[in-house]
Amino acid sequence: MKRRLQALSVLLLLGLVKLPVEQAATATLREARLLTPMPDFGLRDQLGQMSFAASLGGLRSLVASFTYLRAYNAWENVNWAAVDSLFQITTRLQPRYEHYWDEAAWHMAYNAASHYLNDESLNPAVRGKLFHEHIRRGHDILLEGLRVLPEEPRLWNALAELYERRTYEPARAAECYLKMAELTGNARFRRFAGYQFAQAADPAHWQRGYDLLRAAYDQQQRPPTLINTLKDLEKKLDVPAERRIPEGYVPLPNAAATNSGPS
Repeated sequence: MKRRLQALSVLLLLGLVKLPVEQAATATLREARLLTPMPDFGLRDQLGQMSFAASLGGLRSLVASFTYLRAYNAWENVNWAAVDSLFQITTRLQPRYEHYWDEAAWHMAYNAASHYLNDESLNPAVRGKLFHEHIRRGHDILLEGLRVLPEEPRLWNALAELYERRTYEPARAAECYLKMAELTGNARFRRFAGYQFAQAADPAHWQRGYDLLRAAYDQQQRPPTLINTLKDLEKKLDVPAERRIPEGYVPLPNAAATNSGPS
């Protein structure tokens, strides 16, 4: 008995000595984003005791995969509240996996929003309200993801497309495409930003669009969409004739015959 107490005392002493070192190491790893933060204890009620314990025990990725599959099942059953709730758990468990944020936002802003808009069993006013609420929910999910992963191109691209296709805010879409260009070094995103600025209502944005697209033109990037958008902007901004590009408008393929976006 005495030996057991002595052994226990030694273990406790070693634990006390190691604790500050381990805490400092853990803090360093989290600062470097090499270790995911502990999950919010508010998850306990949502996950259940066993799953919550597993997430604390290093099985967070496995539990997140499980809740992701449950969210997929909820989507198949058109249970949008469950889809949203389960993706909230999934993204909390694996906040540094951009795919979860992207898909969660897509389900809300596109799938759920379109479902409610086309649900003829609902009053038209209710349909419109639910449509806009779910787009806003998808938007909020992307912003939350970007707070965790501020340099993640996939999330910036999803946000740009949401502004372009769902909320119709071309200037905001343009700023997101510029961020994409900065993060990826891909010049086409600067063109995308130029196209979006060209669609904005503010002449100051037209000028930004013109400057971006003219710079691309001068660098020999001359797809038909760029040529035509530049011609439109030259008229809007009353660009002097001597500074206008020599090309005329370029006929574009029938939009119904192609699935490609702007070049």
